[in-house]
Amino acid sequence: MLKTRSVILAKIETTYNTDPTPTAGSNAILVENLTHSFEGARMAERTPVKPTFAPLKSLYAGSLIGVSFDVEIKGSGAAGTAPELGVLLRACGMTETIVASTSVTYAPTSTPSLHESITFYLYEDGLRYKCTGARGSFTADLSVAQKGKLSFKFVGHLVGPADVALATPTYNSTVPPVLINVPFAIDSYSAVISKLNIDMGIATANADNIAAADGYGEIRITGRAPTFTIDPEAALVAAYDWVTKWQSSASYAITTGLIGSTAGNRYTVAGPAAVYSEVGNGDRGGVLTREIKGQLVETAADNEITLAFS
Repeated sequence: MLKTRSVILAKIETTYNTDPTPTAGSNAILVENLTHSFEGARMAERTPVKPTFAPLKSLYAGSLIGVSFDVEIKGSGAAGTAPELGVLLRACGMTETIVASTSVTYAPTSTPSLHESITFYLYEDGLRYKCTGARGSFTADLSVAQKGKLSFKFVGHLVGPADVALATPTYNSTVPPVLINVPFAIDSYSAVISKLNIDMGIATANADNIAAADGYGEIRITGRAPTFTIDPEAALVAAYDWVTKWQSSASYAITTGLIGSTAGNRYTVAGPAAVYSEVGNGDRGGVLTREIKGQLVETAADNEITLAFS
């Protein structure tokens, strides 16, 4: 079996933990670095008092499955049509707002009834695992001269494996834009950065359920703590005083501006209130930089970050 011969299909569930049957023609996701692991696997130990020291066998007591992968940030090719990765964001507690022929915007929500779940079919060159009722978190990596990347980690209920022929997927053919000629500003200051990294910090809970076949109930999103890092070139205080801004605990709007230039394949990342939590020093090819870490906080309910495609 070959590691590179893998396919993943993903489809939003109508009913939690009920397989909506994703298909290779409609639900294939182009991913990189695809891995899976058995999460929360439990073995019930047996430790009776007896004459010998030899152990008795433990008993399998259920497991979840974790699925991790990276996805290119790209549009669908048509403004106002959800991108391929949209279903993944929706299963990470993000709402999807579509303006026909114009835009698709993703933003977090704290309302449990709006937290959608997803089923994955994971094919490994002749094997297929199913992961149902999955929810998760993601990070974003926006680095100069690279394609934007989202890294996802999901946890769901395990079905399989089974011997199934490798699916023949149909992928969206849109090519992701590269991160050059991208405006960036924080606190209305055009900082010279080489990268912007965001971690949504989404927490999930794997609740026990004695009635469930795997001993686990619904995977729930229970919290969120988004953070960011940037590496601006150092500047004189007269240009921008990073240290004083940090010490003030004030918040500042952050935005990338448009990434990409073609309608249907452009996006922006923005937040109304970035708060600096750490200021450090760095070096970019002999140029002094500031290593800035911070929080993304809300100014109104659930508005701390948006990812908008247009």
